[in-house]
Amino acid sequence: MPAADPFIGREILDGQFKILQKIGSGGMGSVYKASQPAMNRMVGVKILHPKLNNRKDLVSRFRREARAMSHLTHPNTTKVFLYGELDDGSLYIVMEFLEGKNLNQTVRAEGPFPVARALPILIQVCGALDEAHTTGIIHRDMKPENIFLCQQGALRDYPKVLDFGLAKVTEREMRPGSLILTQEGMVFGTPEFMSPEQAQGTPLTAASDIYSLAIILYEVLTGKLPFDGKGGIDFIQLHVNAKPIPLSQRVPGLTFPPLLDEVIARALEKKPEDRFTTAADFGAAIKAVADGRSVLPRELRRDGALPEVTLAMPHAPGPNAPNAPNASSVPAAALPPPAIVRPGAAVASSGSSSRPGPTSDSPGGATPITMDPNALRAQDRPLSGRPASGRPSSAPPPRPQSLGTLVAVALLCLVLGAAAMVGLMKLSGH
Repeated sequence: MPAADPFIGREILDGQFKILQKIGSGGMGSVYKASQPAMNRMVGVKILHPKLNNRKDLVSRFRREARAMSHLTHPNTTKVFLYGELDDGSLYIVMEFLEGKNLNQTVRAEGPFPVARALPILIQVCGALDEAHTTGIIHRDMKPENIFLCQQGALRDYPKVLDFGLAKVTEREMRPGSLILTQEGMVFGTPEFMSPEQAQGTPLTAASDIYSLAIILYEVLTGKLPFDGKGGIDFIQLHVNAKPIPLSQRVPGLTFPPLLDEVIARALEKKPEDRFTTAADFGAAIKAVADGRSVLPRELRRDGALPEVTLAMPHAPGPNAPNAPNASSVPAAALPPPAIVRPGAAVASSGSSSRPGPTSDSPGGATPITMDPNALRAQDRPLSGRPASGRPSSAPPPRPQSLGTLVAVALLCLVLGAAAMVGLMKLSGH
């Protein structure tokens, strides 16, 4: 028969709290339900196992969790009221008491969530993590078990982010003399939900939490992970080397909006810089899917950093034709997909943009061509270091021309061509 828990029934902090029952236990400590008579409420009390009090690394980690959570005020982050040390040296955290189940328990009991239920949960979690990231805190152990679903008034499925015990706190959040627990080359976290960089023990950014959130959303929607692994080491290798199974191909018969496939695939990119920049951006992308959009807002697209410039190519001769539209007057929503202009080749659509193109001919008999500045910069680079004669060139490579220069050159050519045509017509007597 196990020994009775010495904390149950005990009053702590000069009678402010009375511990009633144990509601959970882990490797570092136990969580208890306690009453706070003065406030007429229930609270949760997390206490580090007394046998671990002499472990400086774990004590520092426990204090760090308390400090990290006490700085966060987002409604979807579990609130911390107090933290410190009891009379017997035990470390404690007093936090809000939550009733419900974690996301993992809920999905296993009820099955995969429909899109309409899953997306609002993850949007709120993104908000909580974005606040943490903004204050210099990276969670590092995001998984369904650390998202708790509770009832908040009339709100069902109200998520709360738990357990910042592995949180990475940046220097501005560290107290002087704090013990730095993590170092490059060490791996912490849950293998099934690790980012590739976390699996390799390299320095982490907010993009690591975004990757983990994408796996959580994937599992909530399908009941499966995006990789078929058999154990922790297997999953670590798959995160680093394997391409995830596309969301819509994971479970036969389950279909999802194409934009949702795109959003999750981007959040699961191997390189952190290829994912969404912030958790807020990831949340906004998920919201775009929830709102029924078929494309992401412009500011969230991969190519949103460089503006597009639309040039009107009139069919009528001369740049001053009466029906030639002004490129700046063409609405952005009516722009066609970007075209890449290659030397010696016909103008062709790049096919890389998700922006909708016009469904009818452009006004005024003009064909708008959208030129991609990135493509132009790539094409302006010399294809070879040698000229046509085969001798090495001593001249420096040509500088990439700006788009304004290209337009000016094109217009000058049109004017010179028109002048030459008029001169020929006079010479011929017409």
